[in-house]
Amino acid sequence: MSASAAVAVEVGLGERAYDILIGPGLLSRAGAEMSRRLPGRRAAVVTDENVAAAHLDALKAGLLESGIEPAVITLPPGEKTKSFAHLEEVVDGVLAAKLERGDVVIALGGGVIGDLAGFAAGIVRRGMNFVQIPTSLLAQVDSSVGGKTGINSARGKNLVGVFHQPKLVLADTGVLDTLPIREFRAGYAELAKYGLIDRPEFFAWLEKNWASVFAGGPERVEAIAEACRAKADVVARDEFETGDRALLNLGHTFGHALEAATRYDGARLVHGEGVAIGMALAHRFSSRLNLASPDDAARVEAHLNMVGLPWRMADIPGELPDADALLGFITQDKKVSRGALTFILTRGIGEAFIAKDVPASEVLSFLRENHPSGMGSRPGRQGSRPDRQESRPK
Repeated sequence: MSASAAVAVEVGLGERAYDILIGPGLLSRAGAEMSRRLPGRRAAVVTDENVAAAHLDALKAGLLESGIEPAVITLPPGEKTKSFAHLEEVVDGVLAAKLERGDVVIALGGGVIGDLAGFAAGIVRRGMNFVQIPTSLLAQVDSSVGGKTGINSARGKNLVGVFHQPKLVLADTGVLDTLPIREFRAGYAELAKYGLIDRPEFFAWLEKNWASVFAGGPERVEAIAEACRAKADVVARDEFETGDRALLNLGHTFGHALEAATRYDGARLVHGEGVAIGMALAHRFSSRLNLASPDDAARVEAHLNMVGLPWRMADIPGELPDADALLGFITQDKKVSRGALTFILTRGIGEAFIAKDVPASEVLSFLRENHPSGMGSRPGRQGSRPDRQESRPK
């Protein structure tokens, strides 16, 4: 597939609608694609040191070829970059470059850079044009689409930010070949999530085609495009997360608690891995509550295990806090009302729903049953997941 044959997915937001372009070779064509849609002739490229080393030259060449002059703001990689200090650095860099409101802020990187650059674009000059160029699978299928931007505060993750939709998203699938396999897998968890929410046929397709998605064939573009269609549909219905958009948090309640329990130590657990375990737990918990068949939970677990993702708490290296402490992390993550919690649960694969009245006592019992200190492998789960450092299927 050539860049000119990139798949286009529209995020339907009326006058603020924008395209997601998906395919290889888009990085070098960014200037041409932007010129068709935006009037600005100058841009601030916000990136991190790792992404800059791999992809900045290709982007700059494409921008200059189209007459767009880029100023580059390079930041350290990692979650700690989502801070007030680095937000100020980006804002100052944009202003120092004397960019006008009609010019463009470009995010070149993963979710951290996208969130930070988007926030800066949303507040500088009361809102500048913004283009997302996500370089991780997780960002291409999730964080680059939908307009959520922000930074962390001392009191928690993503607590300071704005909704600021991009004008264009360029998902160059070729850059994913440079990702470590563990990072690619983590993004795959978010991709598979869309099938589990409301697209059971997509999940079934992934069960058959996941190896080709990993290997980088046309199936990769097809899978990312389908995930973006799913996210675009939800965002168009519920831009500001007052209803259905909460379904996108499938797996995140358990997952965020496990991230907090590991103190956000990426050597033990990264976000996508937490989501994978969280999705498996959400399906198993739904089965325990007699909402869904245990066969569906087993099917989800089997697929996550097949692709090399963790699917149970026992897959996390090191010791975890006990079930009571894990429940404490969950109650910090979600609002509690009269002892009840909000979860995204399921009636089956592709049948996720918002449950607002889950008793904390049920969650605690479930956590105790599934805690590594009190469980072994379930029947049918033979062996452990493949090593995180192995190569992609060829």
